[in-house]
Amino acid sequence: MRPLADEIRPGDLDEVVGQKHILGPNGLLRRIIESGNIPNMVFYGPSGTGKTTVANIIARRTDRTLRRLNATNASLSDIKSIIGELDTLLTPGGVLLYLDEIQYFNKKQQQSLLEFIEDGRITLIASTTENPYFYVYNALLSRSTVFEFKSVTPEEIAPAVERAINKVASREGVECECEPGVVEKLAVSCGGDVRKAINGVELIFDASPRIDGKVKLTLADAEAATGKSAMHYDREGDEHYDAVSALMKSLRGSDPDAALHYLARLLEAGDLIGAIRRLLCSASEDIGLAYPQAASIVKACCDSALQLGLPEAKLPLAEAALLLATAPKSNSVVMGIDAAMSDVRAGKYGPPPRELQNVHADGTGFEREQGYKYPHNYAHHYVEQQYLPDALVGTHYYEYGDNKTEQAAKRYWQLIKGEE
Repeated sequence: MRPLADEIRPGDLDEVVGQKHILGPNGLLRRIIESGNIPNMVFYGPSGTGKTTVANIIARRTDRTLRRLNATNASLSDIKSIIGELDTLLTPGGVLLYLDEIQYFNKKQQQSLLEFIEDGRITLIASTTENPYFYVYNALLSRSTVFEFKSVTPEEIAPAVERAINKVASREGVECECEPGVVEKLAVSCGGDVRKAINGVELIFDASPRIDGKVKLTLADAEAATGKSAMHYDREGDEHYDAVSALMKSLRGSDPDAALHYLARLLEAGDLIGAIRRLLCSASEDIGLAYPQAASIVKACCDSALQLGLPEAKLPLAEAALLLATAPKSNSVVMGIDAAMSDVRAGKYGPPPRELQNVHADGTGFEREQGYKYPHNYAHHYVEQQYLPDALVGTHYYEYGDNKTEQAAKRYWQLIKGEE
């Protein structure tokens, strides 16, 4: 028996779940498909979002022979076999090659397609769950149009779940009753993967007893079948970088609710280290000298989290996230060190002033010629002298932030240095 997800796979663009940004009435991909002039394309996005479905629809709309390869198990000989069919009665209109998981093809395998893509005998539709700009070689990518498929929302998945339920009931000739919440649970817990939601329907149908020609799908079965939210997350993929980026930007943007949300996503995926690194970084990058104690507090929270481990680690990390999100902000640390490093990389440096150099002749008496003034011997522990190299005298890297802490420090040193 065919898998349910394959059995109810949409045969028309209007039936595709989600992807309205490219398949809606004015979507670019939809207009390309309807024109009949199909270019080489790369479909990029999470699994279960319609990439294979759209490729199948395209194949039916063209006069080309459809060939499919999955890069996880295909070899160079499989490509040569397809190339060998070109210009024969087997492929009178050319080949539409659907190459799934293209990121698993090495450079040589991808390059073997170039000649035939260029002369139009092969039209390539490649799909990948990874960022194609990192995993597809430039020569192939430059000859293709990239379309991003996005995770499907629960609201968009729910009708597909209902269609799947009705399909199985019709196929088996039984009457189906769903407890409230079953459809919603399956739609929410699939993590934006339509195929996973449909598989959930098939699973709970198989597990439900048939009594007098009736089947009852219970919420308890739906919860047991789905478990935790099947959130898309790969610690080496885009989901990881998107989540940690969103956490960092939410902390910087002083949004405690968003900060907790993205922290929860990282922790739900078990990415304790990813969360800790972002929190530690934000303490210095975004709060900095506006609240210097934040760095030590966040470090203590992160140390506690590592000692506790998950799930208890969520508590000190949530404390750290809320502290950072609600703390005053300053990026003076970032701006200062970036400006200094920019000068160093540009070759703007020189030897430190003689009075700052290491005492190279200890015990000989020559060290007295350095002329270094020891600040603690002077009033307020300050004395004016040159610290920057000669080439950089007068350069300012640090600008006091407009927060209470840094402005207080500014006023103090203006008074000491007589700058007011």
